[in-house]
Amino acid sequence: MRRAHRLLAGVLAAGALALTGCAQSVDPIERLGRKAAQKVEERRVSTATARRWGLDRPLAPAPKPPSKKPFAAAGPGLPAVVDHVPTKDKVVFLTFDDGAERDPRFVRMVKELKLPVSMFLTDRVVGPGYAHFGKLRSVGATVQNHTLDHPYLPGLSYEGQRWEICGQQEKLKERFGAQPRLFRPPYGEYNDDTLRAAADCGLSAMVLWRASMQIDDLRYADGSRLGPGDIVLAHFRGPAELKGASLTEMTARMLRKIQAQGYTVARLEDYL
Repeated sequence: MRRAHRLLAGVLAAGALALTGCAQSVDPIERLGRKAAQKVEERRVSTATARRWGLDRPLAPAPKPPSKKPFAAAGPGLPAVVDHVPTKDKVVFLTFDDGAERDPRFVRMVKELKLPVSMFLTDRVVGPGYAHFGKLRSVGATVQNHTLDHPYLPGLSYEGQRWEICGQQEKLKERFGAQPRLFRPPYGEYNDDTLRAAADCGLSAMVLWRASMQIDDLRYADGSRLGPGDIVLAHFRGPAELKGASLTEMTARMLRKIQAQGYTVARLEDYL
C-alpha cells in the first residue's frame, strides 16, 4: 500500500513538473521575436564607436533591399551596366578598388562600424596581400573582379580582355572559394568586347560609379550632390597618395559627407 502511495506521489510530482515546464517554455513566435531583436542589437553601432572612427553619430540603418532586382541586361546574354541603383531609398553604395593599401585599422573600422563595402581587386596590385583582403571579407566586405593587370580594356582584343577578366575570376575563386558576380573595368572604360568577355566569364553586372572619394570631398559625375542609389568609387590608398591622410581618415571624411546629405550606406550586392 505504501509503495502504491509512493508511486502515485511520484506520478503527481512529475506531472506538476511537466506542467511547470510547459508554463515556463517560450512561445515559438516570441522566440522568433527575441532572435530578431538580438539581430538588430548585433547590427547596432554605438555613438561611442562611431566617434572613435571620426563620425558624430552612427550610420542610419539601411532599409530592407527590394526582393526584385531592378536591372536589365545590356543586351541578350550580356551583363547589366550600372552606375547607380534605381531606388527612392536614401542609400548609396561604397566600392573600393585595386588593393594597393593594406591598413589593418581599416579592417577594424569596417568591423566596428558594420560598414558594407564591395572590394574590386586587381591581382597585380594586390600581389602578396590577399590575406589582408581575406580578413576584410571575414568582417563582411565582399570581393569582386577588377582584372588581373588593370589594363585599358578597349585597347585589347576580345581574347585579351577575356584573359584579363576570366583570369581574375579564377584567381579569386582559388583564394576565396567563390567566383565574383560583379566586375569593374579599369578606368571605367569598356566596349562591346568587354561586355561579351564579362558574360563569358560568368559575371552578371558591370559596375561603374556616379561619385568618387577625394581627399577632402566627393566628386560627382553629374551635378553637385549624391542621389538615391548612387555608387561611390574609392581606392585602397595610403598616406603617400592621400597627402598624409590614412585610409580610415579618408573613409571617415567620406562617410561624414554622405551623412550630411541625408544618406546612409547599403550593401551593393543586396541590390544587384
